[in-house]
Parts: sequence; C-alpha cells; structure tokens
Amino acid sequence: MKSLGVGLIGTGYMGKCHALAWNAVKTVFGDVERPRLVHLAEANADLAAARAAEFGFAKATADWRALIADPDVDVVSVTTPNQFHPEMAIAALEAGKHVWCEKPMAPSYVDAERMEKAARSAGKVAVLGYNYIQNPLMRHIKTLIGEGAIGSVNHIRVEMDEDFMADPHAFFYWKSELAAGYGALDDFAVHPLSLLWYLFGHVEAVITDMVKPYADRPSKDGGRRPVENHDAASVLMRLGGGISGVLMANRAAWGRKGRIALQIFGSKGAIVFDQERMNEFELYQADGRGAEQGFRKILAAPAHHPYDRFIPAPGHGLGFNDLKIIECRELIRAISGEPSSLVTFEDGLRIERSVHAMAQSFHERRWVEIG
Repeated sequence: MKSLGVGLIGTGYMGKCHALAWNAVKTVFGDVERPRLVHLAEANADLAAARAAEFGFAKATADWRALIADPDVDVVSVTTPNQFHPEMAIAALEAGKHVWCEKPMAPSYVDAERMEKAARSAGKVAVLGYNYIQNPLMRHIKTLIGEGAIGSVNHIRVEMDEDFMADPHAFFYWKSELAAGYGALDDFAVHPLSLLWYLFGHVEAVITDMVKPYADRPSKDGGRRPVENHDAASVLMRLGGGISGVLMANRAAWGRKGRIALQIFGSKGAIVFDQERMNEFELYQADGRGAEQGFRKILAAPAHHPYDRFIPAPGHGLGFNDLKIIECRELIRAISGEPSSLVTFEDGLRIERSVHAMAQSFHERRWVEIG
C-alpha cells in the first residue's frame, strides 16, 4: 500500500494526539509505509503555520475546506469541537477522503445519521477516535470473557469520572453549551459505551437521571452564564444475553483524573479495570480452595500484543498517546482492506443512538428501548 497523505483539522489536545500517532506509527509497528504529513488546518493562519512546523506538516491553512480539496490528502483527521464534526467529516467523505474523526460523532443525532450515510455513500473508511478499546489489556479481557474465564457474564458496572469541571469558580466555556451536546453523556459516556460495545455488543434499553452540580458559572465578561447541559449522569442499562448494567459519568468529580472503572461480574468470577491504572487489571476466579481465592493483579506485558511493539519488558507501561498509535495502525489496516478493531461510523451511530435514548429517558422519566 502506498504512503497515505494526511490532513489534520484542529490542533488542540486531540489534534496533537493524532499528530503524534501519525508521526510514530511507522516507527512503532514498522509494517506500514510512513504517512506523509501533507496539510494542517487551524482557526487562523499564524496558528496553523506554527502548529504545522511543530507537528511536521508540509502545508498550513486557515481554511479547512482547502485542506479537504488538496489532492495530496488521502485521509483527514477531524479533531475540532464536536459541533464542527458533521460538516467537516461529510465534506471530506464527499471529496473521496477517508476520515478519522474524534468522538462523539455530533451533538445532533440527525447530523450523526448524515455522517453515517455519507460514509456508506462514499465507500471510504470512516472511523471514530475511541482509543480506549485499543488497550492491549482490554483486548486480553475480551479474550478471557470469550474463553469463559469468569463464566457467563451477568452484571457490569462502569464509572467515568474526571474533575476538569469540578471547580464551581472556573469560567464558563464551550463544553457547557447546549450546542456541544448533553454534557457528561456524549462528552463522556460514549467512552464506556465503546468499551461495552467492544466487549459485549450494544446496549438495548436504558433509564437515566442527569444533574447539574452548578447551575451557572462565571463568564469572562464579569457576569454569570447558565450552564446549559448536565455534568453528571446515572444510567441503568440492559444488554444482550440478559446482562444488566450501571453506567455513571461525572466530569465534576474532584480527585478523579481519567477514571473509567469497569467491573465485570460472571458466574465463575470477576474482572476489574480502571483507566487511571491502565497497565493492569484484576482477575478473580472462583475455583480451587476458598481459603486461597482472591483477586490477582495482571500487569501489561509483551504477551499482550501489541504492547511488545512498544516495550520488550513487562510492567513498564503504555500511555494514552500509545493507544492512539495503535488506533492509527488499525486505521491504516482498514484502509488497506485488512481486518481491524475500530469503531466505524455505523457502530458509532449505534453508540450515539444509545446516548440520545439516555437523554430521552431522562426527559420522559421512563425506560427507553434502543431499536
């Protein structure tokens, strides 16, 4: 497969993460052609030029449409705020480009449907940036569940918490706008939903409560501005196979930095994982003498592929950006026609449907079936 020409729209936290992945994927895996960093777009020309020089892109522009029209660009990374995803992703697909778009798809379900339809019509690879499923230990957990290591799974609990919106005196910013979505549900809950999809399939029914820890926040003009979405949510879920579940998401949780705490209970044991300690998980198997039963810690090691492509020794640990490099390798595999583990726009639309069903449940105060 020839080297891919890459376009990057947006250079914030996730834009830099994508740039690191495109730069490192050849070095880490070796079995792909080194991507060509062709074109970078930012909100203004000076910032675009500065970021292009830092990230290693050949060209810079303040017009993302010019990037999409560039014939040297084969695949577009979309890492802008959520409300801009639909227009940019659809334009890229209609221009014949592959798309790697950060989650969630869009604040509006109608726009998410448009994105999925555009991907089907274009016949191009279109995937979403759910890199937590790329953790080598998450892959091993999936293997253990498939092998029946903890028996038949019957209940799941998952929490996602961070504290970047915990300070009531922090200024209002775009993530609290209704235009950005429901709040914790689509900003956050989509990540644990991607893990549930990867391990068990999609959620089938939900009932939800949401809260605003702070009704308003100070604005930079000296006034106060009402918070327009909800920073915390609690969801009861039903999954296929009779599995029950609980999902809790809170982006105003003091002390939590990157917590996705997953507990999986089965008829013969349990598995416990926390993203804040992403290089380990705990396995409990109810066999042998009761006097010696207990959770045992499993550390990430070269046996958990592709950890071995980064580090030759166990216990040293991968990081968040390394998961993005793995995801980038999966994307290149998908573009070349190989099997891959990615959340496509089709799968992502089902995750979006789950999120919107949760919001519907909250407003209607009832269980909602997800068709």
